Amino acid sequence: MFKNIGNIASMLKQAQEMQGRMADVQENLGQMKLHGEAGGGMVNVEVSGLMKVLRCQIDPVLMQANDQEMLEDLLVAAVNQALEKARETSAEEMAKLTGGFNIPGLNDVMAKLGMGGPSASD
Repeated sequence: MFKNIGNIASMLKQAQEMQGRMADVQENLGQMKLHGEAGGGMVNVEVSGLMKVLRCQIDPVLMQANDQEMLEDLLVAAVNQALEKARETSAEEMAKLTGGFNIPGLNDVMAKLGMGGPSASD
């Protein structure tokens, strides 16, 4: 019975170390800036590695064109491109952390931390 106490203590220590490394990854992702663009660079969006939109730039020419539908489509495309880069970066950083192991429930934890990650459909 007492032999397992050492194993449990070791597992708890490893879990605490992993939690600290996850916090470091989350901090690094928060400082990353990933870009998406559409319309030949007329719409540019910047997001963090935590998938928060940081900046959006729209070329004044698009504003003068007075084509709301086109502007909306370009904005969606640029945001989606930037967010996809953030998802990929997050997944790469987590793979480094876990050594490439698929840990059950990790995607749920990453989502709660705002880190995204690969979805079950990937």
